[in-house]
Amino acid sequence: MRSRTKQIAVYGKGGIGKSTTTSNLSAALSRIGYKVMQFGCDPKSDSTNTLRDGTYIPTVLDTLREKGEVDAREVIFTGYNGIYCVEAGGPSPGVGCAGRGIITAVEFFKQQRIFEELDLDFVIYDVLGDVVCGGFAVPIREGIAQHVFTVSSADFMSLYAANNLFKGIQKYSNSGGALLGGLIANSINRPYAREIVDDFVSITKTQVVEYIPRSVTVTQCELRGKTTIEAAPDSAQAKVYVSLAQKIANHVESKTPSPLGVPELREWAGKWGKYLLSLETGEIRKELTANL
Repeated sequence: MRSRTKQIAVYGKGGIGKSTTTSNLSAALSRIGYKVMQFGCDPKSDSTNTLRDGTYIPTVLDTLREKGEVDAREVIFTGYNGIYCVEAGGPSPGVGCAGRGIITAVEFFKQQRIFEELDLDFVIYDVLGDVVCGGFAVPIREGIAQHVFTVSSADFMSLYAANNLFKGIQKYSNSGGALLGGLIANSINRPYAREIVDDFVSITKTQVVEYIPRSVTVTQCELRGKTTIEAAPDSAQAKVYVSLAQKIANHVESKTPSPLGVPELREWAGKWGKYLLSLETGEIRKELTANL
């Protein structure tokens, strides 16, 4: 049995590429040789589908509702390269708390000691990061995850969600909660995007773990129902995901971030807004001059 399974929570605003990043992280870790479980904690239950050729799996909550008494092995499915896939699920649309699936599923697995039985190296929780709900805070609040990472682009709303997550980590940091490993910068294709993210992590006292460019390769692979690691293993994008996996595998020290207050965050965003406007104005002037 492993001396200690490394449990990691990956958060991010909906639509930012969190599940894409998480699935490629899981796939890359498995390629390196680690034994991995990906635990989808989004009520859409679509975290693991690119690890299983685009197919969806029965969720923990749905199975419990249908059967009552359930062996945890009934809701664990094998995906790419032997990765264990689990989807917590959620209530019917418009009914109940979306975070309830995480609370129920995590407790269910802990009671049956599944992580110990499977002798895992990593459990990676893929968690929606822009919903203020106690259920979504479970991996942080209960100290289930040892390390938290957030996926964010340079867009304001994505960084706003990351900043809110930092507040949650800070809140529970003195009571055994998980700490922040860093920010995974996604869709970083322009120099200014990297500058914005670098400035944000500097003022919130964290770090960028990896810069991931936006790539059509990812889209092509996902349309086939696969991760980039599986469908395009020799691509430049796959190499970035392998680099991310190696950094997270070697990560040992997480810290409490220093989130900004809303007025501070707005002032900071305004500064960058003015800077980008000046860049755009300069480019327009260059174009006009070139056409004279």
